[in-house]
Formats: sequence, structure tokens, C-alpha cells
Amino acid sequence: MFAAIHARLEKLSQYAVWLGGTALLAAALMVTLDVLSRKIFNVTMSGSDEYSGYVFSATTTWAYSYCLLHRSNVRIDALYNLFPRPVTAVLDVIGLSLLLYFMWIMTYYAFVSFENSWTSNSVSITTLGTRQWIPQLFWVAGLALFFVTLVFVVVYSLVALLQRNWDLVAKIAGVPSIAEVMEEETAGIDVVMATPDAPPSEK
Repeated sequence: MFAAIHARLEKLSQYAVWLGGTALLAAALMVTLDVLSRKIFNVTMSGSDEYSGYVFSATTTWAYSYCLLHRSNVRIDALYNLFPRPVTAVLDVIGLSLLLYFMWIMTYYAFVSFENSWTSNSVSITTLGTRQWIPQLFWVAGLALFFVTLVFVVVYSLVALLQRNWDLVAKIAGVPSIAEVMEEETAGIDVVMATPDAPPSEK
């Protein structure tokens, strides 16, 4: 059951990343057109900088879940790899639990900010007068998706820890090994990973 939910969350986070990437490309195109029109025709597209800021802040949160499920977040592992598997598994769960606590606070106040903007009908202090609840809605949606995903990952890794399944904890929440990173980076490419006992022709 946990594996199936993990796979569905991974697929959902992938869609969110694709959507966010498309929005970023559209924002980049809008800024590029603004710069060109300002340079060539001395005409500016009002609001391109404001909208690009909204897109960047929202799409950043949409990538959080994908980053978590693929263990792409940056972590300091100078001593991590020197510890035995049970210790690293406990550290992984503790790290996720602390992150969950932080994200609970952040998501809560994000919802408070969104609710205040909605009830007070706040607008930006720019010429566009954008209703602030609109960009905040996408921002909060990304945070909510990440929080739900994080809760699941914490529960999943804790169950694996209680079952003493160190390999599963590492797969869910651990720091990726060099081999795993290389395998992900070379996915779809005709590359043979070198092994200590492989013949010279395969290295």
C-alpha cells in the first residue's frame, strides 16, 4: 500500500514540476519580449517583472514534493556515510521529522496569509493592482502538496524503521549514493556503470 501511494505521489509531483516548468518558460518568454520591445520599439510591457515574480515563487513550491521524493535536497553528509545503516536510518527519520515540524509552521502561516488576503481583498501596490490571493493560491497549493507528501514520507520511513528495514529507509529518505546519482543522471543514455570486477572493456 505504501509503495503504491509513493508511486502516485511521485507521478503527481512530476506533473506539478512539468506545469511549473511550463509556467517558468512562459514567464521567461514574457520578460524576453518585454526587454526586446523596450530596446527596439521603446515600448514596455507593464507587469512582466511582477508576474514573473509571482510565477517564480509559486513554481518553486510546486517542485518541493518532487525534490523530496527523489531525495534531491541538499544535505551535509560528511560524517553520514561513516555511520552504520541503523544509525543513518534513525538520522534520516529525525531529519524528516524536523522538516515536517518546520513545514507545518510555514504552511499554517501561508494559509493565514492567504485567508487574510482573501477576506480583506488585498491588492498589490503596483499599477496592476493584482489581487494578492490569486498568486498566493498557487503558492499555498504547492506548500500544501509538499506538506501532505512530507507527512506520508515521514510515516512511511518510520514504519520501515520500526520494521528494521534499513534499505527501505535509505531508499525513501536517505542520502542517495554516488551510484544512484549516476544512474539517475544517465537514465536513457547508453552508459555502462563500471564495477570493481568488470573487465577493462566495460569500464
